Amino acid sequence: MAILWNEQDKTLTLHTKHTSYQMKVDKLGILLHTYYGSSIQGDTSYAIVCQDRGFSGNPYDAENDRTYSMDVLPQEYPCHGSGDYRTTALSVTDHNNVSGCDLRYVGHTIQSGKYSLPNLPAVYAEEKNAQTLIVTLRDAWLNLQVELYYGVLEDTDTITRAAVIKNCGEQTVTLNSAYSSSVDFLNGKYDLLHFHGRHGAERTKERTHIDHGMFSIGSRRGTSSHQHNPFVILSRSETVEQFGECWGFSLLYSGSFSCVAEQDQMNQTRLLLGVQPERFNYTLCPQESFVAPEVAMIYSEQGFETLSHRYHELIRSHVCRGSYQFSRRPILINNWEATYFDFDGEKLIKIAKQASELGVEMMVLDDGWFGSRNSDNSGLGDWWVNEEKMQGSMKEVSEKINALGMKFGLWIEPEMVNEDSDLYRAHPDWAFTIPGKKPVRSRNQLVLDFSRKEVVDHILDSICKVLDNANVAYIKMDMNRSINDVCTAAQGMPSEGKILYQYVLGVYSFMERLLQRYPDLLLEGCSGGGGRFDAGMLYYCPQIWCSDNTDAIARLHIQYGTSFGYPISAVGSHVSTVPNHQTGRVVDFNTRGIVAMPGSFGYELDLNLISAEEKEQVKQQVENYKKYWHLLHNGRYYRLTDCEQDSEKAVWMFAAKDGSEALVQVVTCNTNCNSPIEYFRCRGLQPDAVYCEQESGKEYYGSTLMNVGLPVRTISGEYKAYQLHFVRK
Repeated sequence: MAILWNEQDKTLTLHTKHTSYQMKVDKLGILLHTYYGSSIQGDTSYAIVCQDRGFSGNPYDAENDRTYSMDVLPQEYPCHGSGDYRTTALSVTDHNNVSGCDLRYVGHTIQSGKYSLPNLPAVYAEEKNAQTLIVTLRDAWLNLQVELYYGVLEDTDTITRAAVIKNCGEQTVTLNSAYSSSVDFLNGKYDLLHFHGRHGAERTKERTHIDHGMFSIGSRRGTSSHQHNPFVILSRSETVEQFGECWGFSLLYSGSFSCVAEQDQMNQTRLLLGVQPERFNYTLCPQESFVAPEVAMIYSEQGFETLSHRYHELIRSHVCRGSYQFSRRPILINNWEATYFDFDGEKLIKIAKQASELGVEMMVLDDGWFGSRNSDNSGLGDWWVNEEKMQGSMKEVSEKINALGMKFGLWIEPEMVNEDSDLYRAHPDWAFTIPGKKPVRSRNQLVLDFSRKEVVDHILDSICKVLDNANVAYIKMDMNRSINDVCTAAQGMPSEGKILYQYVLGVYSFMERLLQRYPDLLLEGCSGGGGRFDAGMLYYCPQIWCSDNTDAIARLHIQYGTSFGYPISAVGSHVSTVPNHQTGRVVDFNTRGIVAMPGSFGYELDLNLISAEEKEQVKQQVENYKKYWHLLHNGRYYRLTDCEQDSEKAVWMFAAKDGSEALVQVVTCNTNCNSPIEYFRCRGLQPDAVYCEQESGKEYYGSTLMNVGLPVRTISGEYKAYQLHFVRK
């Protein structure tokens, strides 16, 4: 059994293949958190030392016991107003605006299978491969019930957490904060690995030591954002790639979020992750519930590498869904950087024809095919085909693409509207604006209120009319601004936080209904590139456009940071033209191909405009991607260098899980005169096996490749790259 209840000790212990997670119901009915780490047995609450801490408050029912204080006890779901002055998971005010909550254990149930959450993404598993624990807590004064959900997937070493908060009383209450998870650690020096960035430079790894006080990251933008990612790692200070303890926390939610790491006065550390509490103020009417999104937690005792492998497997097998979950996605060409808005039907067919001759499998038509959309200043919201510009119907265009032996895809941005559009003129109230106040524009567009079902229904129906009349195999779903001007001024209006939460649910509803209607559709997520790259989106989209920055050298850093919490199969990556449109950098065509290959491979340029030699390289890249796809998608990914520390080279590899073959990819970032020889050591091979490097024919023992390594080949010129394919004899 993965979940064990010990009646004598009052402990609940969750076991995976390599880890244990434990909580305990104490003498006052407080649910304590006692352990999360490598597999253990027995009651670990002996490690909690109670003594008078001085000026730390004591629950009334502790009577004269000054050693018992919520201010220092490790708790499973700490709440504000209980005497805990740290950052808490739950903060509630009653109908008189009085703040305070006191949650006590009521009971628990253990079920077969993995729970699901209404209208929210969640990790899933076959019933035989998972168990669910539901712990019920109650505040008697507020008549508030909290159900803590735990899902245990033994084989992937995953424990998930979510919370359902229900107002069982007769008066309204307001949630000021409602985090999905809170985990307390009794001792140790910890670092937080988080992944910051900006548009065009997403998910840069940064390691911050947690000292006394609070360190927080998050998003207030209505999306998970380019600036921070809702995946973090708490680690021991000594932890590195292949050594040391670390704990991963991934929030399956695509809206504003918050992560807080706090070291208290007793050197204990608390980590919380969930919906952004700032301006949350989520009102619960009698019998109404709030569902806090899921957090997927994974522990590794063997460093960041093992943690990443476990997350990659979890997301590939238990988050992503649909017909493309495990199958190879079509190699595509997107016309955006080739034409921007300057295209017509004839130009598109010309681009597709050349691409098909070189082996590309799908043509994707990006922005500009609908409404009066010849720039980014108009047309958003008008999802009807501009047949004059397209020189025919979408059905006719898709048929011409299909006749070339290619699939056909479309770009959409359903959550947005331009003021210069038929939709806005008809329904200005559908956009987020504050009456009497000029809105904040971004990219000269406004955001549609997807918290309203009628808005979602209209946009979905409009887009489906297009899809029903064309053979569309792929949708790239974009979202190109942050949310502002959420109106809460009217009497009886929900709070900004409640609207933004329901907005995210509206986006999920749109995607779920789209996929139910077109079950074989390949849906790719995008938000100005990687502005909504999170596990919640991956529940609907098996791949996400990693960044609008297509420069190969910049992508090394972006894809490196992304790899810590997300599988390479989820990364949208293309070969683009040079000089690169974002940076102006010129990078060798072969290098651009090698950097784009770890991901859903494709091209972002007009292949008619490249040289004959480069066209031959396209053919070879297409064949290589097909040849190595099983490794790129299903193999274990190893970071052999640290992109943030090593300025000379970037080296990574994929190894088959059975050790039968491996692919090493090397990019030289700086070329210097008379440089010292550098070596990379492979991983994931069988020590006693002999491997043949396919290009040179040289043979090596696995143990030699992993312990001695290979010298990085010296190549004259800037930004050169190569790859080595090892096959076990």
